[in-house]
Amino acid sequence: MYKEIRSLNEFNQVLEDNDAVLSYFSNETCNVCKVLKPQIYEMIQQNYPKIKSIYVDISDIPEISAQNSIFTIPTIVVYLAGKETFRKSRHIGVNELKDAIKRPYQIMFS
Repeated sequence: MYKEIRSLNEFNQVLEDNDAVLSYFSNETCNVCKVLKPQIYEMIQQNYPKIKSIYVDISDIPEISAQNSIFTIPTIVVYLAGKETFRKSRHIGVNELKDAIKRPYQIMFS
């Protein structure tokens, strides 16, 4: 499952240590987020196994939200080689995310 991030330092370390990271920004009160989260994780595991999936509860660690300009939930940010490659908020389709990641992922890992 997702690695739950507990601090800004841990978040920055995960980005530094991994070539590909999907960050799922949400909180426990968001019902849409609870439904979407496992669907996104399953799609990433099946199609992009080299992407590290992390979860950030923006209520617990607001400084990560501020640093990453997260203003609404859910927000998904994909980092490849430490750089933000894709960002989508609120209305996120699993297939849309899959298609958006495909080309940069293939370039990076082929």
